Amino acid sequence: MDKIKFYEFVNKLIIPLFTGSYIAGETESSSRDLEVALGKGNSVLLKPVKTDEYRIILKRGQPFKSFEVNLIRAILEEMVELNNLDGQNPIYLQKLQDFIIEKALIESITDNATDTIIGIISCLERWSARTYEGSNVTMGIFVNLTSSPENEDAVLYSDIVEHDFFARLTDGISSFIEFDRRGHLMSYVNLKKTKSAPTVSPFMYDRVARSCNDKRVGIVLTFTGDILIFYARQLMFAKRNGKWCVYSHDEVIRLLYNNVSYTTKEIRRAIYNTALDCSFDYKGACIVYLNKDKTKEALKHIDGADILSEEHFEIKKEIEFEEAEKLYNLQYAKRIKDDYDCSYEEFLERNNCIKTKAISKIISGRKFHELDRTLLAELVAIDGAIVVDYDGTIIAAGAIIKIEAGSLGGGRLAATKSMAKYGVAIKVSQDGIMQGFSADKHGKVKQIFNVG
Repeated sequence: MDKIKFYEFVNKLIIPLFTGSYIAGETESSSRDLEVALGKGNSVLLKPVKTDEYRIILKRGQPFKSFEVNLIRAILEEMVELNNLDGQNPIYLQKLQDFIIEKALIESITDNATDTIIGIISCLERWSARTYEGSNVTMGIFVNLTSSPENEDAVLYSDIVEHDFFARLTDGISSFIEFDRRGHLMSYVNLKKTKSAPTVSPFMYDRVARSCNDKRVGIVLTFTGDILIFYARQLMFAKRNGKWCVYSHDEVIRLLYNNVSYTTKEIRRAIYNTALDCSFDYKGACIVYLNKDKTKEALKHIDGADILSEEHFEIKKEIEFEEAEKLYNLQYAKRIKDDYDCSYEEFLERNNCIKTKAISKIISGRKFHELDRTLLAELVAIDGAIVVDYDGTIIAAGAIIKIEAGSLGGGRLAATKSMAKYGVAIKVSQDGIMQGFSADKHGKVKQIFNVG
């Protein structure tokens, strides 16, 4: 594979799989160097074949984990072989490419159950295009990775998964059928009672993630046709809209850090979890997490009637008074001053801010990361943006953001980019894609991650 083609391959197939990754140049290499190896400073070095005299430096903020290095290696080995098939039908090559990605994903977490898991995924993909009694099907399957005895009378997954009766055996949330690594039926598993354990997963699949340690892989077909892979107590991969996505949870949480030392990981984790919940519940959302020194500037975009915190209302009042002083229309300036020349409670009453009073009562002064995940997902799904200050204080929920003139894109995207100047803003679209934006040191808003 020549260098130009290899760069295209890395940009097209490797970088999209690893959130926050980018090519940071290249380094000299010899035939003694491995094709894929960990480098310095959270990087991976890769080249197509051992004799190449260069290696691309792939870098991101978080260190690459061993399964991720294994994944890159598996994809690269297969792609080099595929590159030798020049002249084949492009559609055929694309299908081979998709299969290579899928096979590499599974091999990165287990080397003794790959065929079984890939076979089960194929069965579930066929179910995703079917209905049973007029409804979409949800399914849950566990693959136990421990050693399994030979059993001539075993029932194989391939004999039963595609039968109609199987569609009613599991729901992929609390009920599962477990097979061993050879695909032999083991048992029915009920997840109503599971041991508490730290997980990273959409909340509705928390019990699934808790049940999937390094000895068990969970495979779920969702109502929308997504296929989810759970391992090591977290959502590892998902096939959505026909494409596989790798969930680099720690990297996205790190990107919410936004080069600010005072933020706590607990807040960032809560924000990420909420975005993940909205993504898999297919609810649109806009979540804004502000830098400490940008609160006042951000409040210019938020209407006073949407502010949930008395402290932030006082800052908003100060802004409105300052702006009124600059106006040539004295009558309009007086109306603004009169509107804000009162206490926070009086302002809410005078402007009939029912939504703000209700949400404020529900929150009861608690910070974002102190709220229940179910409540957070519901608050974020309210039309408008939820704005969180650096310390977790919820400034506004369901706020209609005043966007700048000339903003491009839909309303939610324009609002997200407008607020990204003051911290990190996340847009969750109704098709489940999570996009994060922030401003660089020159103040230009850029996308910092795209997941799902």
